Amino acid sequence: MKINPLSGIKHADSTNFFLMAGPCAIEGEEMALQIAEKIVSITDKLNIPYIFKGSYRKANRSRLDSFTGIGDEKALKILEKVGKTFGIPTVTDIHESHEAGLAAEYVDVLQIPAFLCRQTNLLVAAAQTGKVVNIKKGQFLSASSMSFAVDKIKESGNKQVILTDRGNSFGYQDLIVDFRSIPEMKSFGVPVVMDCTHSLQQPNQSSGVTGGKPQLIETISKAAIAVGADGLFIETHPAPSEAKSDGANMLSLDLLEGLLTKLVRIRQSIL
Repeated sequence: MKINPLSGIKHADSTNFFLMAGPCAIEGEEMALQIAEKIVSITDKLNIPYIFKGSYRKANRSRLDSFTGIGDEKALKILEKVGKTFGIPTVTDIHESHEAGLAAEYVDVLQIPAFLCRQTNLLVAAAQTGKVVNIKKGQFLSASSMSFAVDKIKESGNKQVILTDRGNSFGYQDLIVDFRSIPEMKSFGVPVVMDCTHSLQQPNQSSGVTGGKPQLIETISKAAIAVGADGLFIETHPAPSEAKSDGANMLSLDLLEGLLTKLVRIRQSIL
């Protein structure tokens, strides 16, 4: 499925999946530009439509002393610079209704975090900016229930919706991916993305720091492409162990090209 709202994206005529990728959080300008430059080089080589991802603020943290950001406006300006420097769209998440208008001044796609996907006022505020809205499916919801989230955006006058699956809660400290969710959500007539990193989180650890299984990112992404995902969401960092947020489930940046090369082959084999 074409991502029509982002028709100006490079490689839009490619038969490949599209990619949302970048660091969990914006840690600084140099880091963001370094990651974007590397991914742009890879996606240009493989003809993959690319959207740079970075959170300007992390609001959902386990502990009060967890990293939340470098400052809203500073981080948003870095996202804007990344987009302008490389000619690529950018995406960031918002957490409260009043953030929608601010973030929309700097990025192309507003992302609704999974925990907040039922927050009507937040969805409506995002829709009313006129930006593309990427809604992450709650870990506590079925795929079919996400049709109501899509309706909230469309009934607010915005047809530009993307849905992203990130797995379902499995007990207290694990997630499991039900790949039936991808065709189910595609039936709503919107692009569907698989979040290949957060679906491998291990939340609610006793340490207060979320764990993860990044060694299975390749498994999740291969399966997602095989069952027809329109896009992939992958958080990546040059040194995940040093990342200030979600390092435990991020893909090392030096592994991204090899993974995407394999995924392009799978994509071509099922067309």
